[in-house]
Amino acid sequence: MKKSDSQKEFGYKLMRPFVTMKFKNKYHPVVFGKKNIPESGGIVVCGNHRHVDDQYNFMIATKRVIHMLAKDEYFKGKKEWFYRAAGCIPVDRSIHDENAKSEAREILNNKGAIGLFPEGTRNEVTSKEEEIQKISKILNISTEEVLSKLKNKCTRTTQVNLLIELSKDHKITKDELKEYILDADNALLKLYKKKIITKEDYKESLLLPFKFGAVSLAKKTNSLIIPFATVGDYNGEKEQLITRIGEPIDISSMELEDANKLLREKIIDLMQKI
Repeated sequence: MKKSDSQKEFGYKLMRPFVTMKFKNKYHPVVFGKKNIPESGGIVVCGNHRHVDDQYNFMIATKRVIHMLAKDEYFKGKKEWFYRAAGCIPVDRSIHDENAKSEAREILNNKGAIGLFPEGTRNEVTSKEEEIQKISKILNISTEEVLSKLKNKCTRTTQVNLLIELSKDHKITKDELKEYILDADNALLKLYKKKIITKEDYKESLLLPFKFGAVSLAKKTNSLIIPFATVGDYNGEKEQLITRIGEPIDISSMELEDANKLLREKIIDLMQKI
C-alpha cells in the first residue's frame, strides 16, 4: 500500500476503540451476523441509510478498516481532520466523482474494504428541510414542533410520502394521515394488516431507489458485497438499535441491473418486520 494508505489505516485503528466505546455507550446497539464478514479480501459494505451515525453500526462489528465514502461537505468543516484520519473517501455528489471511484477501486484491488450507502442520501425526514415543511403543513404545527416530535425516530421519507399518496388516492382519510404521519412505519404495517397496502408496497417503502456505485465497484474489482440493515431508533435505549449483517454476495457473473436489484432485496429482507 502507499504510505498515505498506511497512514489512513493507522488513524482508523487508533481511533476505533474510542469511537466504538462512545457509540456503544450512547446507543447500546445490538449486532447480528458478525460471522458473515470475511477476514480478508476486497469487500463492499452496503446498508440502508437513515442516520448520520449509521456506518458505526457495521464498523463496530469488525476490526477490518472500512473506508467509508462520505459527502465532501464533511471534509470542509470542523470535523475534516476526523474524516481524513479515519480514511474516509470524499465524494462530490453533484458530479460523477471519478476521483472518489478511482480511490475506492484502488482500495478494493488491494483487497481492502469500503463502505457506502446505495440510497445515496439519508432516507430520513428530519434531514430534509422540504420534508419537515411538508409535515408541518399537514399537521398545522411549526417546523420546530415537527423536529421535536420526530427526534431520534428516524422516520423514513419514503414512508411519509407513501402515506401522503394514500391520502391523495382516498385510501386513508386526512384525519388518518395526521394520525399516522409521525409514526409512519407502524402505520403502514397496520395498513398492510388491513389489506389497504400490499406486502410489496410496504417493502418498497423501506428504501429509496439504489444508485449503481456499489455493484459497479464490486464487479470491476471482483469484490464481495456485504449487505447490512439497521432498524430501530437512535434513542439510547438498550436493544432498541439493531443491525443485521447478511451473507456475502458474489455478483461477478451478474449484470449490474440484476445485481443492484438483488442487493436491494437482500437489504430489505434484513430490514423487514413482515
